[in-house]
Amino acid sequence: MALTKDRPGGSPRSGRPRFPAGNRTPSAPRALPRWPRVATPWLFLAPVLVLFGVFKFWPTLWGMYLSFFEVRPYLGNRWVGWDNFSTAFHDAALRSAVEHTVVDALVTVAASALLGFGLALLLEGPARHLRILRTAAFLPVVTAMVAVAELWNTILYPGGYGTLNSLLGHLGLGPEPFLSSPHSSLASVMLIQVWKSAPYDMVIFVAGLAGIDRQLYEAAAIDGAGAWHRLRHVTLPSLRPVTTIVLTLGIIRGLRVFTEIYVLTGGGPAGSTETIVTYTYKQGIQNNQLGMASAVSTVLFLVTVLLTCLTLWWRRRKEA
Repeated sequence: MALTKDRPGGSPRSGRPRFPAGNRTPSAPRALPRWPRVATPWLFLAPVLVLFGVFKFWPTLWGMYLSFFEVRPYLGNRWVGWDNFSTAFHDAALRSAVEHTVVDALVTVAASALLGFGLALLLEGPARHLRILRTAAFLPVVTAMVAVAELWNTILYPGGYGTLNSLLGHLGLGPEPFLSSPHSSLASVMLIQVWKSAPYDMVIFVAGLAGIDRQLYEAAAIDGAGAWHRLRHVTLPSLRPVTTIVLTLGIIRGLRVFTEIYVLTGGGPAGSTETIVTYTYKQGIQNNQLGMASAVSTVLFLVTVLLTCLTLWWRRRKEA
């Protein structure tokens, strides 16, 4: 019978070091095969992707398809090629709606971003009272737009019984027509949009301000930079990616504005607040021109994608 001699600190047969029972190194987890690692994230995303596919992507593609047809319910659609696009482009009402949409988007995006940035500078910080003020300022964003529009409709009522006109009457002013005049209706609607959108931009700017390295401010202060120079040379360059996000979301929001205008003015008076989406709604639902409405929606979708890509390209070029 052969006897095995124990080696100090090692296994009697293999010679590998032996660890006490309580200090054994844990074995490394076995790596999964490649396809489960690739498929697992998609399985978690699958329910949301299915919902997006059914309620967003498929209606978009179907609308593009219908833009080349004269939609005739129960009679079958008739192929018309580019006629819907040609008819839409030659419609003076659509050109007026495009002008109103562009003006509305430019003014509301710029005003909301500036006001949101100002609110973020005032309300940024970890103090409890600032969190309460930020919550209060954010309330218009979480309130239903229909309710907000009805509230503003009461405030801006053109007669002497309107809330704002009553206040102006005590000052010897007014009454002002606000939403009932073609000269002031679009400005009144844009004011309401800024009131609702600025807090949303504020939250994004607050998140961006919280991510700025405080050592940059300390270094700038040591170099003698004042508040204005710290804002110009530290804050604004650091917020460039956040500003891009705000502008991108604002452009998309401005191009598809609908609820507030439809509830407040319905596109009037005399088409002074008609936008692309309200025009599309009237063509498709009220005039039963679904093919033409699909053509306008397709063009609006492509323009939105193009502007978003240009904004992202501009951001990457500035960061390069």
